[in-house]
Amino acid sequence: MNHIEKEIWDFLHRHLQSIFTRDVAAYRATTSQDLSLYEWFVSPHRQDGLDFHVFMIDHAWAGTGGDFRYDLLEPRLQVYGDSAVVSYTFMLTIADSEGAITHRTHNESRVLVKRDGAWQVVHVHKSPAWKAPHEPD
Repeated sequence: MNHIEKEIWDFLHRHLQSIFTRDVAAYRATTSQDLSLYEWFVSPHRQDGLDFHVFMIDHAWAGTGGDFRYDLLEPRLQVYGDSAVVSYTFMLTIADSEGAITHRTHNESRVLVKRDGAWQVVHVHKSPAWKAPHEPD
């Protein structure tokens, strides 16, 4: 892994941690004001801006008040100068207060742009990580 790749992956983990640890300041620092995103489990329509996610982070939408971890399965990084695309299957594992463990998984792509020497997430696209309904069993 070269220096720029390490820089981007470290940035991405800071960004993701900010969401699940409810660190709004870090989320704002790592996310563009003009963010656009598609989250299939929230709405079939594009969402724009930070307000929605800041509200969700403030109210612990991720359900990670206890012990959690996330894994990026099959991660891929594509770098194009001051822009990058990261894609992976995101797996969130949560242990509740009684020790029960649950997993949530989806496919995710994030587009990053380096502005004024700092990376920011400018677009996110999430999709289900299961077989399409038209595929045979």
